Amino acid sequence: VQLQASGGGLVQAGGSLRLSCARSGGTSSKNSMGWFRQAPGKEREFVAAISWGGSTTSYADSVKGRFTISRDNAQNTGNLQMNSLKPEDTAVYYCAARPTYSSRQYYSRESEYAYWGQGTQVTVSS
Repeated sequence: VQLQASGGGLVQAGGSLRLSCARSGGTSSKNSMGWFRQAPGKEREFVAAISWGGSTTSYADSVKGRFTISRDNAQNTGNLQMNSLKPEDTAVYYCAARPTYSSRQYYSRESEYAYWGQGTQVTVSS
């Protein structure tokens, strides 16, 4: 399974970006997806996660109400819509995926994910 993250860039505070994660390879089995980020000098942290069916989501408190995670299983893609961006959102954003038997289960820990994308840089200027 390969994951390709895209959509990062430079944006002013208050602006928006939409990240995408394209999944290829592997089987067509169910998979849960998540987004994590790593700011300079900090550990990678959880941002958002979504179940295979898309009905169950989870967000870090720091992004709740501003970010929205979604997915399109027919297109094998996942998205992270980021609104009202703040300078503290500046980081490299990674998408991740893992097989699951459940249509409703999501995962919020790094160790729970098997596949990772290469990361896309998001920079928010003040």
